[in-house]
Amino acid sequence: MPRILFPFLLQPIFGVAETDPPKDSNRITYTGAYLITTSLDIMVLHNIEPNDILKKRFYYEFDHGDVCFIIMAGALVSFMIPGLSFLYSGLARRKSALSLIWIVSASNAVGIFQWYFWGYSLSFSPTATNGFMGNLENFGLMHVLDGPSPASPLIPALLYAFYQMECACVTVAILVGGIAERGRFLPAMVFTFLWMTLVYCPLACWAWNINGWGYKLGVLDFAGGGPVEIGSGVGGLAFAWVLGPRRDKTLNNFRPHSVSMINLGTFILWFGWLGFNAGGAFGANLRAVMAVWNSMLAAGFAGAVWCAIDYRIQRKYSMVGLCSGIIVGLIAATSASGYIPPWAAVLMGIYTGAICNFATKIKFKLGVDDSLDIFAQHGVGGIVGLLTNAFFASSSIISLDNVSTNTGGWLDHNWKQLYVQIAYIIAACSYTFVVTALLAHYINTVPGLHLRTTAEGEARGSDEVEVGEYANDYIEVCRDVIEQNDARTSARESSPDTIQFIMPEPTALADDRFRRPHLEKKGQRRGMHMDDLHPDMEKPVELLALPSSVRVSVIA
Repeated sequence: MPRILFPFLLQPIFGVAETDPPKDSNRITYTGAYLITTSLDIMVLHNIEPNDILKKRFYYEFDHGDVCFIIMAGALVSFMIPGLSFLYSGLARRKSALSLIWIVSASNAVGIFQWYFWGYSLSFSPTATNGFMGNLENFGLMHVLDGPSPASPLIPALLYAFYQMECACVTVAILVGGIAERGRFLPAMVFTFLWMTLVYCPLACWAWNINGWGYKLGVLDFAGGGPVEIGSGVGGLAFAWVLGPRRDKTLNNFRPHSVSMINLGTFILWFGWLGFNAGGAFGANLRAVMAVWNSMLAAGFAGAVWCAIDYRIQRKYSMVGLCSGIIVGLIAATSASGYIPPWAAVLMGIYTGAICNFATKIKFKLGVDDSLDIFAQHGVGGIVGLLTNAFFASSSIISLDNVSTNTGGWLDHNWKQLYVQIAYIIAACSYTFVVTALLAHYINTVPGLHLRTTAEGEARGSDEVEVGEYANDYIEVCRDVIEQNDARTSARESSPDTIQFIMPEPTALADDRFRRPHLEKKGQRRGMHMDDLHPDMEKPVELLALPSSVRVSVIA
């Protein structure tokens, strides 16, 4: 029976100029103007243009498994954005919960545009030789297609640009958490674009560009201890320093509004982080598997250690503490997961969890309102991971991708690696803090771009002032009572620090199984000031109690 070889399903889609005749006498020839497909019985002549199949582009050089793996890794990194949104939202108070989801989501959009516009070129253009920052050779992704990527010959440059874009977007999403509960959105978006240009792109160039000074010096930074973790952690500290502390007096008894959201965000991040770290191997190989294993081990042990330290002080098994430890373990693994053996990942998780736990006290010493502990977790965690490479990096792990040939650290008797890592850490921290602080300061001086909201806006909450919506608009709790009453409330007269409600006569609620407070007179109004509440309670705005139901409006 005749067989037709459809060109779009066979080798011509890879741009092969000509192939040797296979055993069954099939032959495919590309002539430049015609694609001739011959079989045993049928010859089909297709008139095509040279642009249809790009000459000299040999896609078959890249293993399809490696390409598919990095596509999926980039998608997993993208999934970290909603994870960060939920984590930050849960850590904030109700009146600013939605604003943090918004700012993280919007920073992702800005990051995508910046990376396409000139971010990739400023980070990885191979023709720039200054060692500090790239040029505009690849502006708008020009000349970025099927050539080998700057980091690995295993994947094409276009795919590498996509994966690195997602890493950059996660970095700025971490950074913008520094505006928590007191920053304005529009200036933050301007800051995000400029920060990626002036801070992130140089840091990425130093470590990963073939002409970067850190790359030539031999810095070991697997998936972003410098550009991602130090960049976001130290940058977030500088940003929070310029913004100044929050004014709200209730910070003395501050508590996250939703620990469930914190847990959800943490495990979404953990899931996405496996793609983040495994993708640093740039292929479906044993090094990627080792990175996954090291990430899991470091996260698990760091979470246990952080939780144990908190238990020693509070005698409680803190969920927030467990989640914080898991995150710092993943942060340290970002720097080291593709360099170290599994036993070293266990050690790294143990001391990273302890160091970062105690690092949360640094903000009080410095007087900086780092509300989400971005520096203590990302900054310190990234530094710890980079130093781990100096001691435990092994060439036997590095070479698992069958491409890399770097020398490890002290395990390979490479004693100078410690000095290389320290020099890189000092340079990255100093540059990031100074440039971030100056950038935030000068943006703040531009009319209409002041970074901080007003005192009134801060008291009302970023959700109301900046978004106009709420993460949880209201909560209704329906209660059954023995006797229905038609008590009606008067006009709202509550202040931000007061709960006011009207209760029916006490006999109506005598048998109330919820034991609500009795008042001596029918329709009596009672005002409860914050001093009447438990000191650890979050400040409510209005509680309106009705005999048949309770409607609680929470905007604080």
